[in-house]
Amino acid sequence: MPVKLKDCKRAETLFGDWPEGILKSCLQGIMGCVYADYAQQPESAMAMLGDFCFLAGRPDEELVRFKPDECSGDFMIMVPQSKGWAAIITEVYKDKAKPVARYAFRKEPGVFDRQKLRTAVDSLSSEYTVRMMDEECFDECRRHYWSRDLVSQFPDYEMYQRLGLGTVVLRQKEIVAGASSYASFQGGIEIEIDTKEEYRRQGLAYACGAALLLECMDRGIYPSWDAQNLWSVALAEKLGYHFDHEYTVYEIWGYGDI
Repeated sequence: MPVKLKDCKRAETLFGDWPEGILKSCLQGIMGCVYADYAQQPESAMAMLGDFCFLAGRPDEELVRFKPDECSGDFMIMVPQSKGWAAIITEVYKDKAKPVARYAFRKEPGVFDRQKLRTAVDSLSSEYTVRMMDEECFDECRRHYWSRDLVSQFPDYEMYQRLGLGTVVLRQKEIVAGASSYASFQGGIEIEIDTKEEYRRQGLAYACGAALLLECMDRGIYPSWDAQNLWSVALAEKLGYHFDHEYTVYEIWGYGDI
């Protein structure tokens, strides 16, 4: 039976130098959780936060099958450290496991062009305004499916105010786009960007993303970016990130239902 680690750093060596912000948040004990085969000297571990599950160490079928109490949904993105983990995922979940490409970016503090980002924010037409995520915006984002992931990993605004950071674009009083922290770790955040469907392709994600990067620069924290699709890759590169590599994850529909 997998055990939940009280000291998440016990699993740190298993994950090596994996640079993902979500994983850092789990291992630092800030958000998420880490489960392992053994509490004292783990050989296999999984770090979980929101829709993401990172698997590292010796491939272990029991961990792949295990669904912690923290996971109430039936969807999970499993990120295998090795081919051995990938093989177990496909063996356990079969056609419920869909291999999907994701795109990683270099972690380069100081690479962003402040003037270019400021121009991006200022380029919005006059019908739109950029605003920092406050309690009113936080509550509003939670009410709508399209914007929920901007704040979904924070159970209340008090925690978001302490750990999170975000910007929104408003048209009159309606939130139509946002850039926010999906997760927070020491010295940085993992960015989530979403735009309401009918307002896409108008540069709103670019503007609120630029505003968030500027705020991160002012606060001395790093805005980590990982892309789900090629649209997100293009946006990241437009903001100043440099592409690193493509990797494969497994989207599990019916997580735990085996």
